[in-house]
Amino acid sequence: MMKLTARLSYFQLAPKAFQSLLGFSGAIRKDVLGARLTDLVFLRVSQINGCAYCIDMHWRDLLKQDAEPRHLNAVAGWREAPFFSERERAALNWAEAVTSRSHHATNDGEFARLRAIFSDEEIAELGFAIAAINAWNLLNLGFRNPVPEKA
Repeated sequence: MMKLTARLSYFQLAPKAFQSLLGFSGAIRKDVLGARLTDLVFLRVSQINGCAYCIDMHWRDLLKQDAEPRHLNAVAGWREAPFFSERERAALNWAEAVTSRSHHATNDGEFARLRAIFSDEEIAELGFAIAAINAWNLLNLGFRNPVPEKA
């Protein structure tokens, strides 16, 4: 078993930036999108980025919300799984489009599908949620923040 050791404690060495990112993350209004949808997006983006620390955290958060483990196991293959609502599918599609095409513009068709299901306020909140989890993923990956052995 490979056990990662943190390269450095970024949260202790840059406390002001860390607290600002915590504040930014805390400002995401889960009441607008719903906690389950927000955490599904966080989980999927973390899977794309390969951030084990965040995958573990958001998987556990979803379990606390009574999400079915079988549904969570299917998040990476959400297009083929029957467990996701149209709203969840639209959010997951947008999260993937924004995350995996960081150097390319998203297309108008993807945005139109998103806008058919979400309000402008929800789309804005979703955008900030995607940006926040990408930031956390990059920090945790770059500094090798290890997954805690015990939850």
